[in-house]
Amino acid sequence: MVPLTLKVPVPFDYVFPAGALCLGVAPQVDFDRRGQGDDQARDKETGERAWLVRVLDLDPEAGKFGRSTEVKVKVVALQQPVPPASTVPGYPPAIQFEGLTLTPYVDSQRCRGSGQCKARMAYSLRATAMVPAAGLAAAAA
Repeated sequence: MVPLTLKVPVPFDYVFPAGALCLGVAPQVDFDRRGQGDDQARDKETGERAWLVRVLDLDPEAGKFGRSTEVKVKVVALQQPVPPASTVPGYPPAIQFEGLTLTPYVDSQRCRGSGQCKARMAYSLRATAMVPAAGLAAAAA
């Protein structure tokens, strides 16, 4: 039996073949806990805090077919992930993720009761850590 929360391990280079830039890190909000003081989401398995890292996908194919080049990756960690310093002044830092997993799901938000459902396959990304991009850091040195 395949679990509903299937997490498929994927190499960083498979998801972000041209690399990624970090646009920011913020706590993931658990809307069920809003107004209770600490409304940050926790991982259901480990209890650790969940952080959302906004990433710019540098793959030129990423913007095709109406897809956004900005992606959010959920990082589960005790402390907030800190982006590395940028190696190129004026540009966001190049990063990569360790322990990257992909979880497929059906996005049914496009189903409106008009008789036509435009549900689509989608996926969420999760990682255990954010680190400086090894390939770009070596090229810049």
